Amino acid sequence: MSRIGKKAVAIPGGVTANIENDTLTVKGPKGTLSMGLSEFIDYKVEGDEIQVKPANDTKTARSFWGMHRTLVSNLVEGVTDGFTKTLEITGVGYRAQAQGQKLKLQLGFSHDVDIDVPQGLDVKTPDQTTVIISGADKQAVGQLAAEIRRWRKPEPYKGKGIKYQGEYVFRKEGKKK
Repeated sequence: MSRIGKKAVAIPGGVTANIENDTLTVKGPKGTLSMGLSEFIDYKVEGDEIQVKPANDTKTARSFWGMHRTLVSNLVEGVTDGFTKTLEITGVGYRAQAQGQKLKLQLGFSHDVDIDVPQGLDVKTPDQTTVIISGADKQAVGQLAAEIRRWRKPEPYKGKGIKYQGEYVFRKEGKKK
């Protein structure tokens, strides 16, 4: 039995939610997000909350219950507050620079790495070693952060690379003579 699924998702003021054609659409100050609805889950918009319940008592419906409630919650949170991920770059000569809808990274390769920023996301570089990704869609923010990090994952000997803020990199001792 899902414990998180039992809680209704509260809709704050200034946010509207409606269900049409098997799609839940949430509009708020940060934009509009939509999600396809599952046939195993019943969704109801009642007043200032969204109820998520399993459509029947099958194992599949019960296993989808908590996840879909969290997805609905992420839609509401995304259009009200948005999501951010912060990346930290460590290494001599490693730097980042945001240029409009492009992010230019210098990561020790013979060439610069240019990454296109998808529509709806905002990338800022307050200094050369910090990248802040923000947007309404949690999945898109995390995906862009993972693609940037993939270019130089943090390595365990010197700690060089791109890591999430607050991520702990397990350090290893080098060779001894």
